[in-house]
Amino acid sequence: MGPVQTVGDNPAGPVIPIDGSAGLPAGQSLTLRDARALLAAGLITEASIAGIEATEARYAVAIPPAMRALIETPDDPIGRQFIPDVSELTTAAFERTDPIGDDALSPVKGVVHRYPDRALLKPLLICPVYCRFCFRREHVGPDGGVLTEAELETAFAWFAAHPTVTEVILTGGDPLMLSPRRLRAIIARLSAMPHIQTIRIHSRVPVADPDRLTDELAAAMDTDQSLWLVVHANHAREFTPAAAQALRRIRALGIPLLGQSVLLRGVNDSPEALEALFRSMVSFRMKPYYLHQLDPAPGTARFYVPIEEGRTLLESLRGRVTGLAWPTYVLDIPGGFGKVPIGPDYRQPDGSVRDIRGGIHSTELGSRSEKELEPQMNANERK
Repeated sequence: MGPVQTVGDNPAGPVIPIDGSAGLPAGQSLTLRDARALLAAGLITEASIAGIEATEARYAVAIPPAMRALIETPDDPIGRQFIPDVSELTTAAFERTDPIGDDALSPVKGVVHRYPDRALLKPLLICPVYCRFCFRREHVGPDGGVLTEAELETAFAWFAAHPTVTEVILTGGDPLMLSPRRLRAIIARLSAMPHIQTIRIHSRVPVADPDRLTDELAAAMDTDQSLWLVVHANHAREFTPAAAQALRRIRALGIPLLGQSVLLRGVNDSPEALEALFRSMVSFRMKPYYLHQLDPAPGTARFYVPIEEGRTLLESLRGRVTGLAWPTYVLDIPGGFGKVPIGPDYRQPDGSVRDIRGGIHSTELGSRSEKELEPQMNANERK
């Protein structure tokens, strides 16, 4: 077993091996965390070692066994998300170290307050897997970023002093990297505040490291408040049988599931890939919630899909998939100005509407389109 790292439970609680080996028999594959491990796994070449080592020196690397097992080639939709690339060391002119303004909107450490009625709480900055397109890539990593007891108390005091904040989003890092005891305690403190009506947890654990989501960790999320789990997944193949078991533990507690994804070049930038992803979510009783436009974090340009292309992709699914599988396509305006919907428009400047086949129809009473439908409507009434 490798070195260990606490996740907000020191001194009383358990620790997590940073190589991901907790509970694994000797000889089983572990989390891949550096260039040599990636080379041994056949995910990079000897010629790329120097570039990958330079990349890992700047941005964290972690590929847990569940994700490693899904990578068929380094540039497939799974490998592309997690295997580091030397291009990450090149920052495009439009990219920002803090693309959505978290730092400027943080009143106390661990809290981000962007909207009037809700705020983020980031109890740690550890993730089970480090995405190569992460908008917080300058902050997350195995060093932990765990809030101390004093820092956490300061954060709780901030929430208690702001009664207009009715929703708390636990993010990071990944809140499900906390121990069950620590997670339970945070949720209990927030639930005890009368004005906190909703708690939202954003996590990749159910798909990236599903064995971590034990019955004990799931039970730690139990509360009488409205609590939602938002799962980050970008490709249908991430929904493995192990992920299905992890999600079943959550559903058994009556916790509703939402799914969020990022539109990524080479991962899900086709109608077929998006349809498969959204249908997979629905099959696990998970409502696709957001499809994010890529945030312009440093070194992520290889994943960029233009907004107009994204709108066209999403429009191609209208009528092709159920509304249950239709997310809101959003842009988090750089600089901290918040999310706005950027999906396809069907209402025209003159007030008419466009149908999914391109036909234009008036919305005025007695319009030509409605008159054309009268025979069919009358026939339906007679049935």
